[in-house]
Amino acid sequence: MAKFVIAGRADCPYYAKTELLADYLQKNLPDFRIHKITQRPEVWEDWLKDVCEKNKWSHKNSPIIWRELLDRGGKGLLLGGYNEFLEHAQLYYDVTSSMTTELMMVIAQENLGAHIQKEQEEEGLKTCINPLQVWITSASAPACYNLIPILTSGEVFGMHTEISITLFDNKQAEEYLKSLVMETQDLASPVLRSVSICTKVEEAFCQAHIIVVLDDSTDKEVFTLEDCLRSRVPLCRLYGYLIEKNAHESVRVIVGGKTFVNLKTVLLMRYAPRIAHNIIAVALGVEGEAKAILARKLKTTPSYIKDVIIWGNISGNNYVDLRKTRVYRYESAIWGPLHYSRPLLNLIFDSEWIKREFVATLKNLTATGRQFGGILAAHSIATTLKYWYHGSPPGEIVSLGILSEGQFGIPKGIVFSMPVKFENGTWVVLTDLKDTEISEQIMTRMTSDLIQEKLVALGDKIHFQPYQSGFEGKTVES
Repeated sequence: MAKFVIAGRADCPYYAKTELLADYLQKNLPDFRIHKITQRPEVWEDWLKDVCEKNKWSHKNSPIIWRELLDRGGKGLLLGGYNEFLEHAQLYYDVTSSMTTELMMVIAQENLGAHIQKEQEEEGLKTCINPLQVWITSASAPACYNLIPILTSGEVFGMHTEISITLFDNKQAEEYLKSLVMETQDLASPVLRSVSICTKVEEAFCQAHIIVVLDDSTDKEVFTLEDCLRSRVPLCRLYGYLIEKNAHESVRVIVGGKTFVNLKTVLLMRYAPRIAHNIIAVALGVEGEAKAILARKLKTTPSYIKDVIIWGNISGNNYVDLRKTRVYRYESAIWGPLHYSRPLLNLIFDSEWIKREFVATLKNLTATGRQFGGILAAHSIATTLKYWYHGSPPGEIVSLGILSEGQFGIPKGIVFSMPVKFENGTWVVLTDLKDTEISEQIMTRMTSDLIQEKLVALGDKIHFQPYQSGFEGKTVES
């Protein structure tokens, strides 16, 4: 079976005559199939040039007809133009066209009108398919610059989901945001419907499906930890009000960064109670830094290390749990298939290195106020979003900051990083994990700071008093 492709300028009379003859042949011959392509007159020449260059053909006029041999992989074989198609029909099928010139011109104009109408209908249908509205706060932050290419690659939401990105920041950042919009448009991403900026607070988060909250830059100078904690409240209160007022009812809010991440998340939940169940804090950045340190020690690749659990305060006192951590593809005397893994603690014999150097290095990297590199922050946010929409890898443990409901003995009402898995558009806390008990002293140290942060920020406590226990700010279970 052969399929003929007939392409032409929408207002071309010779295309009209060719089309009529091809329709007749398809109707009367069981093995004759046609596919029609029309283009607006103003784009026809460029389109024809691209087709000819791609197929190494030489053709100048409308129409162009080629044959696709379906039984040979669909390879195109150029037939020619109107005259060549007419000769082919006469020679092989003993059929010719008797269409008058006047009728050719009438049909050509009808074809042009039909082509324009089809384009308008397609555009109308496109507007009916609402793209995913993605808002990024503090969009002048480095993380945003690195996040945009990942979001527009189709890797996060899928190649069949269009997105519209709105960059939200203050008026002072407007010029930078304009240049960022142009650079984003230059990507020519097939999944990006539009990209725009917003500097008007009252318009923020309009119909947002996803809100990415990055670390905010403040012009107000603060001198104490208490002032710093209280300074988070006004913006979170404002964001909460705007999210409740303007965002889509199913909006998902993801909080990233390194500055009081747990606190900002719990404040947003307080001021946007209607969607509190859909607000989470990203812990994969800390997890990634821990894996990288361990990989350098083992001389392996960070992605081969799985199931590092981050408990507690993402940007403060937390607890790195390596009891479930496993290493895949590790070069040693023992080898196995790709799914074979070994417990990490069986591979690092220097327990003092874990308790001292590893802890100290990670504590320095993840200290509150110390910025993640833009690449790590963006990747952590994008990966968490991807898991949220499509599920996390089967069998893998993911660390996530969520509101405690009393799991693992964690006090209710604080945002705490804990082990979860993503499935069916939500997350499930892995409460059935064995051998993950946390000592009362370590739990008290982590929860004390988080409870105090919340009380001081809301004005219920005047001074923040760090928990004194003799433990370092980060603890690793080994």
